[in-house]
Amino acid sequence: MAERRGLLLVYTGDGKGKTTAALGLVLRSLGRGFRPRVFQFMKHERAAFGEHRALEKLGVPIEGLGDGFSWRARDLEKSAALAREGWKRAAAAIGSGEWDLVVLDEITYPLNFGWIPVAEVVGALRARPRHVHVVLTGRDAPAELVELGDTVTEMKKIKHAYDAGIPAQKGMEH
Repeated sequence: MAERRGLLLVYTGDGKGKTTAALGLVLRSLGRGFRPRVFQFMKHERAAFGEHRALEKLGVPIEGLGDGFSWRARDLEKSAALAREGWKRAAAAIGSGEWDLVVLDEITYPLNFGWIPVAEVVGALRARPRHVHVVLTGRDAPAELVELGDTVTEMKKIKHAYDAGIPAQKGMEH
């Protein structure tokens, strides 16, 4: 019989769909009686996008750990501190074994900015309880995460409405 264990999935690339794919797994896991939890490293704690509203109705904890879009932030050290503090909460959730699926949405950004050490994340992922599935999303996933991942998918942009001047649409991008 095949081994049953928690998987590590990485959704990366410059195309749309990384967070959407992760949230699809949250929905699928709920249907199987799992306990999912979502951490969003770039969204602020008061974010109220469509996914926040839906997950709240479903009873899935979703936590914004950032201050919005950090490339617009005036205080990058504050952004870095928020990411580090958020990582502590996410790492504790992963290590607790209380959650069957933990999504680390947009974690590649604070990793690539050097705000959270990649080795620390890799260590926490390796040490997680055997049943815990983890999904990591974001562009430019560090090679260490790609190597560690059980399933790694690269989303490739072919065309995007934004490039044609169409702004983000409710229910599609937020």
